[in-house]
Amino acid sequence: MQDGARLPYLRWSPEGQAPWAVIVALHGFNDHYASFRFAGPWWATRGIETWAYDQRGFGLAPNRGEFAAESLTSQDLRTIVALVRAERPNALIVVAGESMGGSSTIAAFGSDAPPDADRVVLLAPGVWGWSSQSAFNRAGLWTAARLMGAKRVEPPSFAVRDIRASDNTLELIRNGRDPLSILSTRFDSLYGLVDLMETATRRLGKIETPTLLLYGAHDQIITKRPMRRALEQAGERPNLTTGYYADGWHILNRDLQAETVFADVEAWLRDPARPLPSGAPPVLPSLMSEAISASR
Repeated sequence: MQDGARLPYLRWSPEGQAPWAVIVALHGFNDHYASFRFAGPWWATRGIETWAYDQRGFGLAPNRGEFAAESLTSQDLRTIVALVRAERPNALIVVAGESMGGSSTIAAFGSDAPPDADRVVLLAPGVWGWSSQSAFNRAGLWTAARLMGAKRVEPPSFAVRDIRASDNTLELIRNGRDPLSILSTRFDSLYGLVDLMETATRRLGKIETPTLLLYGAHDQIITKRPMRRALEQAGERPNLTTGYYADGWHILNRDLQAETVFADVEAWLRDPARPLPSGAPPVLPSLMSEAISASR
């Protein structure tokens, strides 16, 4: 990277042909580059190359467990996109971010110096920022981050028991046993994450690059209220396509219906003007309709 840091990556390439598109993939919080190990090979059979890298503080990247500043991670993304474009000058260059990776992607592309990519894909992006947190959460996390920022905590038992990131149980078990996953989190990292998600909430409407945002009806991590708030704040965007999966959860690229997501991404990259092959309806109207029905 620009400061000499080395960020490990995985790459899945089409066999016997140059890729027509290259996806730079960003993982979620406490995850790592292998989060795209299902998507990468699937897209490769369709002529799409995927480069998935460990963001700073995660996986095998430097300063494991420490949350990097948004300005630094955005510059990392600009650098990586520039390297990929130099490597694949004739390909469509795409950035795809899952969860926190989506937050990082929005922050970079909504800034005054967006990466030089042709498309953006957001998979259940993290938009649960300060403006969507309760006063209790805001005060508690602010205090904890300042008084004991380096202290590591594990998710409370009720969260492990009752909150699911996916309907793919085997994948959840594998994640919990993966030595590259981070299972205990610093308070200052949690603070940094919420800060990043607030930045993403505020910058979503500033992205000018054509964007596909996908979200699942069963998402228990980034729940419907903050997602609705972020989309309402973004306003009508002619360059924003969204898809709402009735059977989708949070980690869309590893859910049991993940191939539906892969196919929608491929189709949108080929022709962003055509409807998604899954028939997934737009996200905000779906959330508004559900809210109206629930209030009756």
